[in-house]
Amino acid sequence: MANPVHDMGEAEGQSRNTIRKWLWPWGALLASLAAVFAAGYWWLFMYGRVDTDDAYVKAHSAMISSRVSGTVIEVLVDNDDAVKEGQVLVQLDPKDYQTAVDGAQALLNQRDADVKKSAVHLALVDSQTQSQVEAAEALLQKAKEDERATAHQIQELEKKQAAAQADYTYAQEEYDRYKELYRAKTVSQQAYDDARKNVKVAEANVKAVVAQIEGLKASLLAAEEQVNQAQANLEIAQSGRKQVQIEQHTLESLRAQRDEAQATLEQARLDLSYCTIKAPLDGSIAQRNVQVGDRVQPGVPFMSVVPLSRIYAEANFKETQLTHVRPGQPVVIKADIYPGVTYSGRVSGIRPGTGAFFSVLPPQNATGNWIKVVQRVPVTIEFEKPVPPEYPLRVGLSLTVTVDTRKKASGAE
Repeated sequence: MANPVHDMGEAEGQSRNTIRKWLWPWGALLASLAAVFAAGYWWLFMYGRVDTDDAYVKAHSAMISSRVSGTVIEVLVDNDDAVKEGQVLVQLDPKDYQTAVDGAQALLNQRDADVKKSAVHLALVDSQTQSQVEAAEALLQKAKEDERATAHQIQELEKKQAAAQADYTYAQEEYDRYKELYRAKTVSQQAYDDARKNVKVAEANVKAVVAQIEGLKASLLAAEEQVNQAQANLEIAQSGRKQVQIEQHTLESLRAQRDEAQATLEQARLDLSYCTIKAPLDGSIAQRNVQVGDRVQPGVPFMSVVPLSRIYAEANFKETQLTHVRPGQPVVIKADIYPGVTYSGRVSGIRPGTGAFFSVLPPQNATGNWIKVVQRVPVTIEFEKPVPPEYPLRVGLSLTVTVDTRKKASGAE
C-alpha cells in the first residue's frame, strides 16, 4: 500500500522545481532590464552633470543708511514695498542743516563782497601809482634834459669865453703897442684912443661871457638839484607800486577765502540733501527697523533694498565636483518652493577660493591635528530669463542646481 505522505512530498518538490525553472529566466530578464534602465537613466540624466542642493537665491542688496546724523520725521515705505531708484524712503529733520546752508551762504556773500571791494581798490591803487610813476619819470626826463641843455650852453659859452679872451689879449697887446707908439709921437691920438677902446670892449665881452657862464653854472646846479629831486620822487612813486603787489596778494587771499566759503556752502548743501534718503536702485524693502522720531547715525543701516529683478543663484559645490565646471555652461535650477518648476541659467563665475578660506575664522590646517574635509566652492549662476511672475523667487530660498558639464563653454559642445 502506497504512503500518502511520501507522495505529497514528492509532488511539492516537483512543483517547487517547476516554479524555480520558470522564475529563473524571468528574474534574469528583469534584472537585465533594470540594469539597462539604470544605465540608460544614468547616461541620459546623470552623465556629464553635477548637482547640489546646497544652493540659494541671492541678490546684491543695498543696505540703506544715513550719511548724516538726524531725527527721522517721516518714513515713506514699509517692508515688502516695491520702490524705484530715486524714490524717497526716509526724511530727516532738515532744520539744522538748512541753518548751516544759510550761514554758509551769508559767509560766501561777505567773502564775495570783500573780493569785489579789494579788486576795485587794487585797480585804484594801480592806476594812481602808475600815474605817479609816469609823472615822476616825465619830471625826471625833463630835469635831465634841462641839465643837459644847461651844460651844453655852458660848453658853448666857454668856447665863446676863450674867443673873447683871445680878442681881449690881442686888443691888450695892440693897446700896449699903440701906447708906446703914441708916446713916441708915431701914431695919432685917434689911433691910440681906438686901441684903448678896443681893449675895454674886449674886456667887457670877456666879463659878460664869464657872467653868463657863472649864471648858467648856477642854473646847472639848480638843474642837478631838480634831477636829484625828480629821481627821489620817482623812487618814491616806484616804491608805491609795491603797494599794488600787496593789494594783489590781499586779493588772492580773499579769493581763497571765498573759495573756502564756496566749498563750505557746497558741503552744507550736500548735508541738507542727505536729509532726504532715496532708494539707490529698484527693488523691495526689507529689514526696516526705523520709526518716526528715531535718531539715526551715519553708516548704521536701518533697512535694505532687495533688487528681486537682479537675483542670481549661488551653489556650493564640492571641490571634487568642479573638475569640469566652467563659466558659460547651462544650468537647470529647481526651487523647493515650487515643486516641478524649473528655471534655466548659466554658470557666470567660480569663486577664487573656498567658503572656508573666506570665512571670518579661516581654518589653520598647519596647526594641531588635521582632518581632511572636502571643501565647498561657491559658484555663481545667472538666470537666463527673467523669473516668471507666477513663480517669483525670494532671496534665501533653497534651490537644487544641475550643471551640464558636457559643454565646455557657452554655446560650445
